[in-house]
Amino acid sequence: MTTTALRSQAAWWRHPARWPAAIAHVWASSLQFRTVLITILLSGVAILITGLVISYTVGNDLYQSRLNQALRDAGRAQQQVQSSLDATDASDPATVLGLGQAVKTVVQGASSSRMLAFIRIPGQPADPQAPTDYTAGITPDLISPALRAEVATHSGTLFSQSIALPIPGSSDAASHPGVLVGAQIHLPAAGSYGLFLGYDLSDSEQTLLFVQRTLLLAGLALVVLIGALAYVVVRFVVAPIQIAAATSRRLAAGDLAVRIPEEGQDVFTTLARSFNGMADSLQRQITQLATLSQLQQRFVSDVSHELRTPLTTIRLASEHIYDRREVFDDVTERTAELLHAQVERFDLLLSDLLEISRYDAGSVSLELEAMSLVKLAEDAIDEFAPLAHAHGTRLALQAPGGYSDVPMDPRRVRRIIRNLIGNAIEHGEGRPIDVIVDSNQAAVALAVRDHGMGMNEDDVGHVFDRFWRADPSRRRTIGGTGLGLAISQEDALIHGGVIDVWSQPGGGSCFRLTLPRRRSGSAANSPIPLPPPDAQEAAT
Repeated sequence: MTTTALRSQAAWWRHPARWPAAIAHVWASSLQFRTVLITILLSGVAILITGLVISYTVGNDLYQSRLNQALRDAGRAQQQVQSSLDATDASDPATVLGLGQAVKTVVQGASSSRMLAFIRIPGQPADPQAPTDYTAGITPDLISPALRAEVATHSGTLFSQSIALPIPGSSDAASHPGVLVGAQIHLPAAGSYGLFLGYDLSDSEQTLLFVQRTLLLAGLALVVLIGALAYVVVRFVVAPIQIAAATSRRLAAGDLAVRIPEEGQDVFTTLARSFNGMADSLQRQITQLATLSQLQQRFVSDVSHELRTPLTTIRLASEHIYDRREVFDDVTERTAELLHAQVERFDLLLSDLLEISRYDAGSVSLELEAMSLVKLAEDAIDEFAPLAHAHGTRLALQAPGGYSDVPMDPRRVRRIIRNLIGNAIEHGEGRPIDVIVDSNQAAVALAVRDHGMGMNEDDVGHVFDRFWRADPSRRRTIGGTGLGLAISQEDALIHGGVIDVWSQPGGGSCFRLTLPRRRSGSAANSPIPLPPPDAQEAAT
């Protein structure tokens, strides 16, 4: 890992605001990370649900067990208290007044609870001899009205209520869970009383907390273990895929000799064997195509060079005959004119073929000079003025920018401009043609806008193909070869520029050349919009 990469990684950790974007990038780019994270999340959800169910079940069982224990204990105490009261002599007033203390004594002996409330049931006739209410560890406000009513209306039945018992000596509202059991007892000659016993459930709460902590730690350990196992398994599975991806990238980059190692007899070995077979087939086919392409390029180059010498001789002879055509009869004069025109066209085609073969062979070099794009456009317009006049076309130059000198190969850029203007005249149908030149800080651009027949989307996709014409049957007046735009595109690319085209059937066409101001610059931001503004206005 390079120093720059290490610094970038450290900077990522130091900026928490970048964490979401970094995690999203890793999520999108790493199958291993996605698989392990999804496994951990799903396992965590399953373990969480299982832990909640176990915690709820254990807690409910603990509470129910302690409640049953409290009910048995309170029932035993209630029976002993009632038996003791039934055996008391109710004729002695002093004995009746001491029944409250007797109840307390019996309860403390028969029950494990030391929290007691002995409260006379309301609605009975006042009796000065009845024992007063007594509470120990339970305040009357802890007994809910519902529990009081149930105890008052049902004799011989135990009723329970969950309560929060305050912790003695605590200054805040701290409490622990408890249960309150109530029953009705009858005092001889004193009426009915409610006997309420409180039971502390803090021991069950501690047991439940211990179980929950154990489940939490076990769940976390299990999630970590599952994550580690998933990482190991996914790494084992993904590693061959990563090797295949890296190999395919190298193969796509042109390293045709790279292959996937074939080890073992599993499905990945089968994949590697199939991939390597495909790579071998591609290598053979690419080698054959490259050989055929080289042969074709060499053939075109050799034929073009070989034709240059006889063509020069034929051209000299045709020019001699063409210059003396006035002395011939009409038929011979017309033949001389046709011969001269076709020889000129043949010479142009041969020159274009030689230029294309140089590009195919990669032997093209630029002869850079500082030149103004406006100056080249003016020269091209002056050159094509007679042809435009013959077609009834008006050529107009609009140059809000592009006057500063830019390093370029003037011969090649001039050829691009000539091709664009010549095609516009041929297909402009006698309508005005605008040549626009503009510039910005990064690039200079030239656009040729005609208002002729235009092209459909399919034609636009083929307009830079070699030997392609939008209308092959159309008569040409400047001897086109079908290679002009293909060569123009190569000329633009070697400058680091680009040629874009917009066209619409019946709305004309607009070809735009964009060149960077500097050799290392970019031509992506062209100063001339495309589609042209007049086409945008017509669309709206």
